[in-house]
Amino acid sequence: MGNSCCFFFGCIDQASVGIIERWGRFEKLAEPGFQFYNPVAGQFLAGVLSTRISSLDVRIETKTKDNVFVQLVCSIQYRVVRQNADDAFYELANPQEQIQAYVFDVVRALVPRMALDELFEQKGEVAKAVLEELEKVMGAYGYSIEHILMVDIIPDPSVRKAMNEINAAQRLQLASVYKGEAEKILQVKRAEAEAESKYLGGVGVARQRQAITDGLRENILNFSHKVEGTTAKEVMDLIMVTQYFDTLKDLGNSSNNTTVFIPHGPGHVRDIGDQIRNGMMEASSAQVSID
Repeated sequence: MGNSCCFFFGCIDQASVGIIERWGRFEKLAEPGFQFYNPVAGQFLAGVLSTRISSLDVRIETKTKDNVFVQLVCSIQYRVVRQNADDAFYELANPQEQIQAYVFDVVRALVPRMALDELFEQKGEVAKAVLEELEKVMGAYGYSIEHILMVDIIPDPSVRKAMNEINAAQRLQLASVYKGEAEKILQVKRAEAEAESKYLGGVGVARQRQAITDGLRENILNFSHKVEGTTAKEVMDLIMVTQYFDTLKDLGNSSNNTTVFIPHGPGHVRDIGDQIRNGMMEASSAQVSID
């Protein structure tokens, strides 16, 4: 708002409106452009109002329903209504203070009925309530409220710290649950893999013993048919002795072995053959039971 006077003529800038008085009484509004005044008749330019949008930032401190003190930063965008510029010029000496007072009144009446979380979620509702009140009040004074933005909500520093700690604790708890589930799945998979490995190992051992039994049976039958007068037991003893000496040879050639004590003699060889024969018969019986 500015005041300027001219004895004969004057210019009104674009996006502005002039207030023309005659002998101290409002006469008319002056549009942008060149204006002629008749000072002899008592006309003069009392003032000029801008019709551009102005912005006013209002900081309000209040308390929420859960007794948390917060600061709200509200940005009000307003302008003078060109047709009612005379009301804006004469009715209010300081429109910014008037707007700020109504913002304080609405916010401090509405926010104490909300919890802090609700305030963050419904800040748009607070801005809408302020807009409705200001439009109703400031419209009578020639002002239009264009927009109201709830720019920021600032809780007390100790409250913000507590909220961050709560959020961090919740995230750690969730991470612990996920970690426990992952470890559980890993242990189950390990147990399943171990069980499968043992099962396959048992199957392999059974098949190995079956293959050995089949091979020895075939050798005994072939030897019995080719050499007349020999019994299956004699052929089996011969095969056992041969394998016994092959085992001694392998143990002697192995560089990873140290001293190995093995009972040796005709009686011991016969005992070893009997033990191997019994083991093979038990393996065959087990295989038949499985099949």
